[in-house]
Amino acid sequence: MTYEAFNEFCRSLTATSYVIQWGDSHVWKVGGKVFAIGGWEKADKPAFTFKTSECDFLFLSDEPGYRPAPYFASRGMKWIQQYDLSVTEDDKLNYYLKESYRIVSLGLSKKKQKELGLNQN
Repeated sequence: MTYEAFNEFCRSLTATSYVIQWGDSHVWKVGGKVFAIGGWEKADKPAFTFKTSECDFLFLSDEPGYRPAPYFASRGMKWIQQYDLSVTEDDKLNYYLKESYRIVSLGLSKKKQKELGLNQN
């Protein structure tokens, strides 16, 4: 996945905002809370960081091309960084980005969720 495709996907999710921070990383937020980061890898290949469930964190930590996210995971947070996957893995990455968005949005107050039109099923 390119950063352009990453940004396009994240932009398509409801009530997201975008900033460049932390050394030119592409940072996506929902309700002011980070759910995805594009960048933060010194290699030439793109890297993408996202929040996961406990189960996905354990699973992805052992998968090729994924690792516990630098900084986040060392502080006990369940964040994963995808740093080395082929283009054929874009659907898989999109799934995890959307899951991160869902997890973070559910952590917002009920009032904030309602204001943003999130999780109102």
